[in-house]
Amino acid sequence: MSRKNRKQVFEQVEIIDAGAKGKAVGKAPDGKIIFIDNAVPGDIADIQTFKKRKAYYQGKAIHFHQLSSKRVDPVCEHFGVCGGCKWQNMSYEAQLFFKEKEVTNNLVRLGKLDIENTLPILGSKDQYFYRNKMEFTFSNNRWLTLDEIQSDKDFENKNALGFHIPGMWDKILDLHKCHLQEDPSNAIRDEVKAYAKANKLSFFDMKKQEGLLRTLMIRIASTGQIMVLVQFYEDDKIAREKLLHHIADTFPEITSLQYVINTKGNDTIYDQEVVCFRGSDYIMEEMEGLQFKINAKSFYQTNSKQAYELYKITRDFANLKGDEIVYDLYTGTGTIAQFVAQKAQKVVGVEAVPEAIEDAKENARNNQIENTVFYAGDMKNVFTQDFIEANGKPDVIITDPPRDGMHKDVVAQILRILPQRIVYVSCNSATQARDLAMMKEHYKITKSQAVDMFPQTHHIENVVCLELR
Repeated sequence: MSRKNRKQVFEQVEIIDAGAKGKAVGKAPDGKIIFIDNAVPGDIADIQTFKKRKAYYQGKAIHFHQLSSKRVDPVCEHFGVCGGCKWQNMSYEAQLFFKEKEVTNNLVRLGKLDIENTLPILGSKDQYFYRNKMEFTFSNNRWLTLDEIQSDKDFENKNALGFHIPGMWDKILDLHKCHLQEDPSNAIRDEVKAYAKANKLSFFDMKKQEGLLRTLMIRIASTGQIMVLVQFYEDDKIAREKLLHHIADTFPEITSLQYVINTKGNDTIYDQEVVCFRGSDYIMEEMEGLQFKINAKSFYQTNSKQAYELYKITRDFANLKGDEIVYDLYTGTGTIAQFVAQKAQKVVGVEAVPEAIEDAKENARNNQIENTVFYAGDMKNVFTQDFIEANGKPDVIITDPPRDGMHKDVVAQILRILPQRIVYVSCNSATQARDLAMMKEHYKITKSQAVDMFPQTHHIENVVCLELR
């Protein structure tokens, strides 16, 4: 069968669900699932497929016969192109419903887990402008709209500052206004772009690997402090300092202005020297009186307000009385460890990233927390019997692993020492369900609660409490 013949149109398909990666779900006449990019559950539409697999199709709606009652008008002009907020066309109430449904499906139906008490999903009070960190990319190869491509115009200047188009690493959407980060984020980004264009500063060419301007990062803390970091590819001191002076003079509220000169093939800064141009080299986050020092390379939950709610649930599930030894696995910069330390005898944090552990230690010192200890290293290698003998057997384990979940050796070690209680925080309920299934012989799940950290997207966090049987 030729590639052309693989495309077909299914008429009047009812959209019945929201599935993996935020795609809508319908059923083809042959019973196969169709994953659809631009529909909402409750729509009835004609679907044109563009990919066929053994068990499913992928397609897009080309004509709507009936629009879902769950639909709302997207607030962002870039919706449908950007790819960052795929659920902006769905009511927030419906978003929460499908997020909670996904967690329940993964834990109960696929993981075959029994949950004594499933608490209602905790939605975010801020449904827009909730992110404390944004990263934008400079490019001399702006994404052109279909209307622009079909026009007779000659686009000589294709400079852009914005986000990568999904699936197209070298194409950048030129942002006008983003609804993810509060002011002055949009103003800073737009002013940097306007200055760069007016002064003919070169935007990065990803294919040729050349150009002055590479990326722009903006962090806005809950304390109101602002960090701006400009990443340059070329080392042009005169052009660099003129731009940085302009940013500092135009936005005196910026408390940390920094830059990086990065000539690598990729734009990650974790192995690069960060230079402070003006202000301090960090900003401060605050949570329940605790201060967290955030530098350019630090990890911190990107929704500050909802992170506080997530940590309160985690602490509540841990149910600490004050005499427990607590292990905080995958501790990051130690925010959860320090958040629960007041209610524990001792908290032991483990994290693979050495810089994150240094941040954790410094924050603990600044917060005058003396009952925490932090270790850097690969979890499966650090979390050994010798480690447990040196630090004491944990009464409670809090674990917040990456999307891949816990390594099987880490799960095996937990099952060897059998702490009284485990609180498992996850950004991927599928791998969480896999890990919990390995522990269900020894543990019962007493509580589970989903927490929405990222409105307008399909992403969802889930917190589970396990008690020893």
